Amino acid sequence: MRRVLTALLFLMSAFLLGIPPAAAVTPTGVVVEDTAGVLDANTLLPAIEDIEFRDPTTVAVYTYNGSGSANLNEDVLSFARAEHPEWLSEDGQKWADGLFIFALDPVGRHIGTYFGEDRKISLDQQEDIREEVTDLFREAQWTGGTIAATEEAAELINQPWYASDGFIGASVVGGVAVLAGAGVGVGVRRHRGAKNTKLLKEADAAYSSVTRDLEATEVNAQTIPSESTYGAKVLEQYRTFRTRYNAATRQNNAAHDLPAKDLRKRSSTAVIEDYADTAMELDGLDDVIADTNSLLNKAHGWERAWDRQVAPFEADLAKLDDLLDSKEGQKDSSTAAALVAFRGRVRQDVQTWAAELSEGSINPETALDRLRDARSELSDLLKNHSETVIAGYAKNDKERDLMREALEKKGARRPGSREGYQPSILDTAFPYYAFYTVGTFNTGLETGTTEISSARGESSSTTGYGSTGGSFSGAGSSGSF
Repeated sequence: MRRVLTALLFLMSAFLLGIPPAAAVTPTGVVVEDTAGVLDANTLLPAIEDIEFRDPTTVAVYTYNGSGSANLNEDVLSFARAEHPEWLSEDGQKWADGLFIFALDPVGRHIGTYFGEDRKISLDQQEDIREEVTDLFREAQWTGGTIAATEEAAELINQPWYASDGFIGASVVGGVAVLAGAGVGVGVRRHRGAKNTKLLKEADAAYSSVTRDLEATEVNAQTIPSESTYGAKVLEQYRTFRTRYNAATRQNNAAHDLPAKDLRKRSSTAVIEDYADTAMELDGLDDVIADTNSLLNKAHGWERAWDRQVAPFEADLAKLDDLLDSKEGQKDSSTAAALVAFRGRVRQDVQTWAAELSEGSINPETALDRLRDARSELSDLLKNHSETVIAGYAKNDKERDLMREALEKKGARRPGSREGYQPSILDTAFPYYAFYTVGTFNTGLETGTTEISSARGESSSTTGYGSTGGSFSGAGSSGSF
């Protein structure tokens, strides 16, 4: 048997080695129509321009603010007809040859991928692209997700049969898979190297900031009033600050000891991510220490310190419309009405607290107590609304358990500093699971409905172009995230 397998490997390897590698070409053009205003062009354009396709391909990126009930396919087609007729074939019935379109609706939470007839891929592969970036978009990483989607599309468009997952999965000899996947592996390693390099720069920036502010952080910590509930809890975190900073220094050395060629290795990712997590956490904590000292003592700049405590709460309240306007948001329910009423009231309250703080009728401790109570009230209202959402979507006990688990899991998870999390005095003083936010609710709801749809065996793709599409039959589909 071993001789048979060896002979088979030899024959198939010889065959594969005789196949010329697919060409690697960067896009012939990149068009970005960011009407939603969510992309960082300075990051996006160079990244997409450097992605290698197998055949000359024009990449078009279109974003717009739609709604949960919108048909993204129809809206993309309408935009193309009005603004970019060159995206359409001569007869107007398909997408133009050599074209890949990526569309994003961050408000309605839809992703779409569309292809010229000579670039089209299967519906399953289109779903693969969306799955590749779902987590990024759920964390509002719009630019990173768009780049990742384009990279995945480049891997799949005109993919040779010997590089397909089906062929690799069916290979009975491991060596065949290695040979067939070599081209894909190069792309993955290149992408990993770019991500590691970028993350290392971000970690270095955070570490440098912490190092630069070490003396100021120590001075701020020494003057935080320890008799304050919030001051005492922040000081508890400061006691290990130096230990964590020393750990960050060791991690910095380990990350920079990596040879440049090793940045493409998976093992390097773990080293760099550990360093980034520590450095960014410390960079956030020294800001909290400074704000705690400034606010509790009402020292110079305390107003800005207070604004930074309120800002995450106000940003979270702003996400409430996205939640309630979503397909499963149960906007007309009594629990939704309670959330809307709370938002209107607490926005007025926040302004009142700031005025009272300024005139001295309340002290900073009282203002933080009120903010804590407001966040706790929002948590309770969201938990009540979660039961409304579950009752409206789930069909049986199993589905109700799935949704409840997803909502609770996301609600009890604090995002890491690399996900844009900016710690405040309250988040430092209380456990991460103390406050349930609109953002975590949104993520939990999306996860729960996706898991239930998968369990029901429902397709996550929409392929039609709506009532205004006419006889248009271009390749492509969209789905929710």
